[in-house]
Amino acid sequence: MKTALILFAHGARDPEWANPMRRVQAVVRQRVADMPVELAFLEFMTPTLTDCATALVEGGARKVVVMPMFIARGGHLKNEVPVMIESLRSTYPEVEFLLGGAIGENEIVVQAMADAALKSAGTELA
Repeated sequence: MKTALILFAHGARDPEWANPMRRVQAVVRQRVADMPVELAFLEFMTPTLTDCATALVEGGARKVVVMPMFIARGGHLKNEVPVMIESLRSTYPEVEFLLGGAIGENEIVVQAMADAALKSAGTELA
């Protein structure tokens, strides 16, 4: 089964906003060269989640993991995104769509943000 990953970010009107997400995408692609890794946006930017999913399915993906690149699980992740995932499941019943949790709620990310904040404050890391 060919698995693909969609890094799903909020999006912004300023195109530079996406640069850190593109860096994450590049690192993931570098680490796992045989898995398609795409970046999609909820609003303001393209491609959309549907655009990415369609391209991946047409490219042979049979399992698509959608990883929300959000700090926390707010209204978009509680309300809109599950509806979007269900729509994809209905459109492509032969494909397994999995929705991950908000990336910012992973302990490793919490620790990295704490380390970065302390470093910015000039505090030595323990």
